[in-house]
Amino acid sequence: MADSQSNARLRADAGAPTSGVIHLRTRLTADFTVISNALAQRRGSAVTIGVAVYILSLPDGAPVSIAALCEHFTEGEILVSRALRELEAAGYLERRRERVAGGRIRTRTYFSDVPGGPAPSAPDGPPEPPKRARPRARAATGEAVPPAAPAPAPQEPVPSADADPPADDNPPAAADPRAVAVLAALRRVDPRLVLSEREAVRLAPDVTRWLAAGVTAHEITDWLTARLPDRLLSRPAGILAFRLRETPLPAPPPRPLPRAAEPPAVLPFQTCDGCERAFRAQTPGHCRDCRPAPDLRAAG
Repeated sequence: MADSQSNARLRADAGAPTSGVIHLRTRLTADFTVISNALAQRRGSAVTIGVAVYILSLPDGAPVSIAALCEHFTEGEILVSRALRELEAAGYLERRRERVAGGRIRTRTYFSDVPGGPAPSAPDGPPEPPKRARPRARAATGEAVPPAAPAPAPQEPVPSADADPPADDNPPAAADPRAVAVLAALRRVDPRLVLSEREAVRLAPDVTRWLAAGVTAHEITDWLTARLPDRLLSRPAGILAFRLRETPLPAPPPRPLPRAAEPPAVLPFQTCDGCERAFRAQTPGHCRDCRPAPDLRAAG
């Protein structure tokens, strides 16, 4: 006999969703990061969430400057800096300027896993060295306990990699607006040549030097955008700085040639009074054949 078969529909698994994503979870015991749903499901830019998750996965002391983040992500400086500003506005990121030993100022970055979370308070100044312990007398023998060796002086903290770079010698207000306009217009020729305000201010003095030497803005643009590689392995500001520093200035225009001597004046034509032939002379009269021969004997 054939096996009996049932025509009833199979009961669906109550735990499996009928649509959408199905998670295949693995219990992790190491190398994982806890992220709140408020951050993971935050509406807005995916770059902002990716930067936040990457910063949370880093250990304390890891560099999180814009340059360090650009080395990890494929996005450029503009998108990364915009993501940091969004995280700072949302309360996840906080930048504090602290004074260290020697009077220097550095920027410390604090990142919280929840918006507006508490951050450790920064000290007002460098830590003081520990005080030496006083010798204590032994009750049994009466011998004094030798004082403990003085603790080494605290070393000066090394500024983190995300510290603010040194201030530019030329503030944005002091930069030549003509030079900044030339640098800002480079992206019209090559969309990869996007410069930040700080980079344009740093390159402006070299462009001003070219303009003062008589090089036009169109010639400078041709010099900076010609024969660029297909793939830029570094920031475009570095390539432009190299070209502005290493490319020689155009040769000055050649000197004008000395003017040639003026040709002798041409005498006008005259009609001979004797034979009516044309001859050149300053005044009317006789030609050379019709002129009377001079009397040499009278002259002698």
